Amino acid sequence: MSFKSGFAALVGRTNVGKSTLLNQIIGQKIAIMSDKPQTTRHKIHSVLTRNDVQVVFLDTPGIHKPKHKLGEHLVEVAFSALQEVDLVLFMTEATAPAGRGDNYILEQIKGLETPVFLVLNKIDLINKDDLLPLIAKYKELYPFAEIIPVSALQGENTQHLIDVIVQYLPEGPQYYPEGMVTDRPERFIMAEIIREKVLHLTSEEVPHSVTVEIDHLEKKRDDLVVVNATIYTERDSQKGILIGKGGKMLKEVGKLARQDIETLLGSKVFLELWIKVKKDWRNHPEHFKNFGFIE
Repeated sequence: MSFKSGFAALVGRTNVGKSTLLNQIIGQKIAIMSDKPQTTRHKIHSVLTRNDVQVVFLDTPGIHKPKHKLGEHLVEVAFSALQEVDLVLFMTEATAPAGRGDNYILEQIKGLETPVFLVLNKIDLINKDDLLPLIAKYKELYPFAEIIPVSALQGENTQHLIDVIVQYLPEGPQYYPEGMVTDRPERFIMAEIIREKVLHLTSEEVPHSVTVEIDHLEKKRDDLVVVNATIYTERDSQKGILIGKGGKMLKEVGKLARQDIETLLGSKVFLELWIKVKKDWRNHPEHFKNFGFIE
């Protein structure tokens, strides 16, 4: 029996549900989710392996108008992913017609020889009678190879999406071992889980100014892992918000992150968090290179 394999890039505006769809397809949390824009900052490879196929999904940073040098780099990362895949999944929301951001992305991918799917997300939030007129409008904008409505949150029609993706993939090797679901190490996923909790619990500029590093990871015994991590932000005022009155905010971040990390590792976790200020780090490439944004 022949084996198929290939790469599919997820692209779209910020906050359209790319990470939610990815986690639904893989069956576990790989990419963090938030209702805040620009949640995904890295190009993450997530792997779906079946008996007859392996699909490597690239979750890319949401495409947006950059406000700092890190933002410029993230948009470059998103577009560079289009040059290394067999399929492009352009994802947008079914809750609204194409906007300026969608049109901008479609302009950038015009001329691609790679097949482009339109993945219309959040169909659980609309009247199904509105779906066909919306699809007709998108057909006028771009010659999509396939148009597939889904609800990433509910899992509606995601299996059909996978089946259609497989039809477009060539015969090829198994790139990753069976059982491997991402190319990112546990340290990376743990850092992202901590950042996700900051995104959920803070507002305004604080969530976007934060990055996280795992400083120390040690298995003390079979049922206990010690994790020390630093949350970096850009200003002293943001540090104060993240600590909170009497350390309340930092304790809540730690509690929520520890629960998810324990699920990830299948072990009890002792998590210790520190907060440090690195002034205006998003506008200094040498800083975000040190944080792993430039590979």
